[in-house]
Amino acid sequence: MAFTRKYLTDLNLTEEQIDAVMAEHVSVTDALKKQRDEYKAEADKLPDIQKQLDEIKGGEDYKARYESEHKAYEEYKAQVKAEADLAKVKAAYRKLLQEEHVSEKRLDAVIRLTDFSKMKLDGEGNLQGADDLRKAIKEEWGDYIPTQRTQRENVATPPAAGKSYRDKAEIMAIKDTAERQKAIAENHELFGI
Repeated sequence: MAFTRKYLTDLNLTEEQIDAVMAEHVSVTDALKKQRDEYKAEADKLPDIQKQLDEIKGGEDYKARYESEHKAYEEYKAQVKAEADLAKVKAAYRKLLQEEHVSEKRLDAVIRLTDFSKMKLDGEGNLQGADDLRKAIKEEWGDYIPTQRTQRENVATPPAAGKSYRDKAEIMAIKDTAERQKAIAENHELFGI
């Protein structure tokens, strides 16, 4: 049903009342039309605003970018922790190698060639299974463990008690002929006799 003068006349309103209602109705509809036009103008701007937003964010999906960056950060943290743990394991293994007397010159080479993937530290910072590692060190790196051997001097003929040994020059330097000949006889091997 339309809002017209005829409709208001049918309601038994006076001409003044009809004019007042119509004036109010026009002012409300004009305000609504103005508001509609403003909304339409704003709506017409939306494609430009959306285009600007797309340019600002570079067409990226921020949630996906955040998740990607967060994942990369977590991986980085795990890598840093793994490197720190590996450094602690290497230090403990170096200490174990030193306790097993592996040559200091060979420590770095042994550490470079060792697989640390299965080695872990206990709560006190020592390597787990240290006894097995000690055996493995002796088996694998035994060539790098210097051994000190004490070997007795092998004397072909033991010296006679009270007999002093001289070299050829000392014997020839003796002035007394009888004493010199006695020393030559005692040390005849020096003179080929």
